[in-house]
Amino acid sequence: MGFVKEFKEFAMKGNVMDMAVGVIIGGAFGKIVTSLVNDVLMPVISLCTGGVDFTNLFVKLSGEGDFHTLAEAQEAGASVMAYGQFIQNIVDFLIVAFCIFLMIKGMNKLNKKKEEEPAPAPEPPAPTKEETLLTEIRDLLKQK
Repeated sequence: MGFVKEFKEFAMKGNVMDMAVGVIIGGAFGKIVTSLVNDVLMPVISLCTGGVDFTNLFVKLSGEGDFHTLAEAQEAGASVMAYGQFIQNIVDFLIVAFCIFLMIKGMNKLNKKKEEEPAPAPEPPAPTKEETLLTEIRDLLKQK
């Protein structure tokens, strides 16, 4: 029973739950980045490079025939190295890495501001009975 209880405590800790939420949001964010790369960035890059379609960049390693697209080569069963898709994945990775860098940088900046805020000065402790009595005696002596 100790193992199950220990696992339950671990699984219910805030860090594990935060990580689960992060994984789910990260998956959705990955889809957005993939769409950004495939549907927005790569067509612009293709236009700048003279109409090169990166998804169809490949090297035929084996197989008969001349293939114009990656899909044709794969359909024919030819062994190919699809380096165009690899280039797109690198662009995906760089965008995700840059976004994570910006988020961590922002979080560090917020944490630094929290640390820099000075704590309010603690109020001086109330004088003890002895200190109060000594102060009264001093004041009486000054008057004489």
